[in-house]
Amino acid sequence: MGLQMVLDGSRPSSLAQAVRELAAGELVAFPTETVYGLGADAGNDAAVAKIFAAKGRPSDHPLIVHVADAAGVEHFAAAVPAFARRLMDAFWPGPLTLILPRRPDVGGAAAGGQDSIGLRCPAHPVAHALLLGCREARPPVHGVAGPSANKFGRVSPTTAEHVRSEFGDSLLVLDGGPCEVGIESTIVDCTRGAPVLLRPGVLTRASIEQACGQALADPGGDAPRASGTLESHYAPRAKVRLMDAKSLQTALDLLGSEAAQIATYSRVILRSSSPAILRRRMPDDAAETARQLFAVLREFDAQGVRLIWVETPPPAPEWDGVRDRLQRASAG
Repeated sequence: MGLQMVLDGSRPSSLAQAVRELAAGELVAFPTETVYGLGADAGNDAAVAKIFAAKGRPSDHPLIVHVADAAGVEHFAAAVPAFARRLMDAFWPGPLTLILPRRPDVGGAAAGGQDSIGLRCPAHPVAHALLLGCREARPPVHGVAGPSANKFGRVSPTTAEHVRSEFGDSLLVLDGGPCEVGIESTIVDCTRGAPVLLRPGVLTRASIEQACGQALADPGGDAPRASGTLESHYAPRAKVRLMDAKSLQTALDLLGSEAAQIATYSRVILRSSSPAILRRRMPDDAAETARQLFAVLREFDAQGVRLIWVETPPPAPEWDGVRDRLQRASAG
């Protein structure tokens, strides 16, 4: 592209430039309420291939396609079950992705070659304006494939600066400020006659079941592949370990004043005789923890720590999304 760009996403000129780049088959990073996405025209397989190349992501690992509204689903989905419509009505725009049967003539690369496709309508005003602008382009861009704007498997970005630090100055980035939600969308599979939770997020299981009027089924062995569901994902360079509060304190006591290159993230106040321990307090509120989680992990990496010890989140359902991200971050 040849242009350095971190642009104010609220400016019409910035949005117009981003639409032109996407329509020309280029990549654009954009904010959503969950994390920043690395976007390409979902109907242009060559453009989508640039996402996989930039991220170092396997081309059979599907992407989520962002649409401007529920009407945009019809371009990509071959069918939309009634319970999926109810979920759209309840949670769109918002942090919910629905896996739907894919029309065979569109979105094959974005879907990772599957006959299903993940669709989401984001709530962030910059993302919404970008998607509306894309739809009004000539020819139109009906949807923007947008996985998290980071190298594959690493910590997702929640600010424009996080994106710039991953990809340098050759990528156009629309700056929409820090992401409000902070972890990726909840993913519900709608291809098998009943809703199936594939990835938890900030939406609780109970709220999803209430909205769609059906119980969520277990994924099972025939679940479609979906973004962010690999065992190891969202990982910083430092090694992440989950421990209960007592084990965390015991480990610090055993290391004593010699402890170094260790960071802790916990709800309890930890004691250490080592001045080198980097400590951050995890909020007691699940939503606030989600909002700051990836930024905290990136901060620890920037400080050069080698170990990140995290207090295991509570078992309450509102913590499911945070717990999922931390379990995957520690799996590698």
